[in-house]
Amino acid sequence: MNQLVLIKYGGNAMSNDFLKKQILTNIAKLKAKNIDVVIVHGGGPFIKQALTDANVESEFIDGQRKTTPEAFTHVEMTLKGKVNSELVSLLNTTGQKAVGLSGRDGELVIAKKRNHKTLIDGQLQEVDMGRVGDVDRVNPEVIYALLEKDFIPVISCIAADESGVGYNVNGDMFAGHIAGALNADQYIVLTDVDGLMEDKDDPQTIINNIQLIDLEKLIERGVVQGGMIPKMESCEIALLNGAKVARIINGTMPEQLLELIENNSIGTKITK
Repeated sequence: MNQLVLIKYGGNAMSNDFLKKQILTNIAKLKAKNIDVVIVHGGGPFIKQALTDANVESEFIDGQRKTTPEAFTHVEMTLKGKVNSELVSLLNTTGQKAVGLSGRDGELVIAKKRNHKTLIDGQLQEVDMGRVGDVDRVNPEVIYALLEKDFIPVISCIAADESGVGYNVNGDMFAGHIAGALNADQYIVLTDVDGLMEDKDDPQTIINNIQLIDLEKLIERGVVQGGMIPKMESCEIALLNGAKVARIINGTMPEQLLELIENNSIGTKITK
């Protein structure tokens, strides 16, 4: 069987058109090496712009976008209609065959409404996040069917619950669950730094290898902070659910995608 790699693609690496083409070209080269590739993407900057253009107010609570039914319509249109279709089109120009999906397709991801609690006046209180969901379960059958026919599945982080109500799902958590369900050989998170640093301002302090057992201590020490927290949580989800290796690498250096297949020293590698 081919090695299976799931790549979580998002953030600033999506906003730069030149960088985007480089990343997708290197993903196509991975596929040409007989590596099965699955892409899960977000699209925060594009969603922000779409909501601004539509004059739809949106607020963040604990780093998660509160999503009204009106906002969800624009989120789904942006992720599926703009971001996903553009990635698919660009991949198809490389000579590889890509297919766009969301968690709704083939009941790939069944979501559940998030029960969110946040600190208000020093007390934990429940807050209605609207159409924000968590992954309930994954059925990867449609992904396997596409991989068998040599396609690259490109998946946006939208899903529906049992009754068909759509939800906006955090892209990192969405990707981690799918990587786990696929028993991915490598789950690769693209970010804008070289990996996890002991000192976030000093690239020389990169931590090349982490075991899950050490993750909690790193969070307590403040080594894992800010936007790195959900990325590490998604790596934990992936590994606990079946992925073999998780890795955080610098998405602004697309050549690393090819190097990491042979080179264990790139980025931060997380294992059980």
